[in-house]
Parts: sequence; structure tokens; C-alpha cells
Amino acid sequence: KDTIIKGGVMLQKPESIHLSFDTKIKHGSNIEPFVFFKPGVSIKNNVNIKSHSILESCTINSFSSIGPSARIRPYTKIGKNVKIGNFVEVKNSIIGDSTSISHLSYIGDSKIGKNINIGAGTITCNYDGRRKSKTIINDNVFVGSNCSLVAPITIGKNATIGAGSVITKNIPNNHLALE
Repeated sequence: KDTIIKGGVMLQKPESIHLSFDTKIKHGSNIEPFVFFKPGVSIKNNVNIKSHSILESCTINSFSSIGPSARIRPYTKIGKNVKIGNFVEVKNSIIGDSTSISHLSYIGDSKIGKNINIGAGTITCNYDGRRKSKTIINDNVFVGSNCSLVAPITIGKNATIGAGSVITKNIPNNHLALE
């Protein structure tokens, strides 16, 4: 922990933070109390990891914010200036720059583009009992609250998904989808 602190990282209440042997955190980052880093985590410059978050085998790019109480699972890459909020779980996904997944969501086996809003309570339904499928959301999409995106599915650029929708078909660019 001393090496990370000397590298310009703020560890709030360092005795409550668990670092793995290979945790990498760049300068200017802030780690709040009760964060747990499992193996394979790389945090870039000026990232804020909020309390009670768990990170494993992932990369978080500069100026992003994670948590509180977020879980970032293996094979996840978070872009720059991304907000992953409270009670959000991300697994095996790529999250593009300037995207916001603010609260109460599950994003698994997905490729999420840039400048996207994922509303509260939205989930990617990526497992059908036999196989996992991929959700692809292209740039500048707005997904309303409490949506279920049933994979395999692709949502085109600039699309809007209405709150409470269950989306089972691909959505073209510039379309509004309601279900």
C-alpha cells in the first residue's frame, strides 16, 4: 500500500482496502474505504473507486468513477470518463468512453459504445440456460430505466429504448423502440 500511496494515489482508510499482489493503480486516483481488489486489476490515472466495490481481472481507464457497491468482474474493460454507479455489476464487457450506467444494473457479455446512458434497473439477458450470447449497443444510445435486453441483440447508433421495454430484436440506427 505504501508504494501505491507514494505513486500519488489517495487511499482513504487504507487498512480497510484489500489490494492483490498485482494491483496497479496510477497517480491521481482515489480509493474509498472497504474496496476489494482481486487479481488482475489495472486502474489508470484519476479514477475514483467508491466504497464497498469489488474489482477482478479488469481495466478501468482515466477519469472514470466506479461505485459505491459496484462489482466489476473478469474480462471487463471500462473506457475513459465512464460512470459505473451503485449496485451495478459488469462482466466480460467493453464499456465505451463517456458512458453512464448509474445504478441497479447488470451488464454481461456486452460491447457498449461511447456516450451511452443505461437507465436504472436495466439488464442484459445474456444466458438462455445453454449458451451465453452477446449484446452490442452502438454509440449515442439512450436506454430507459428497467429494460431487459435479450441477447443476442444489436442496438444501432442514436437509438432510444423506452423505459420498461423488453427488447428481443435488433434495433436499427436512429430508431425508437418500445415494448
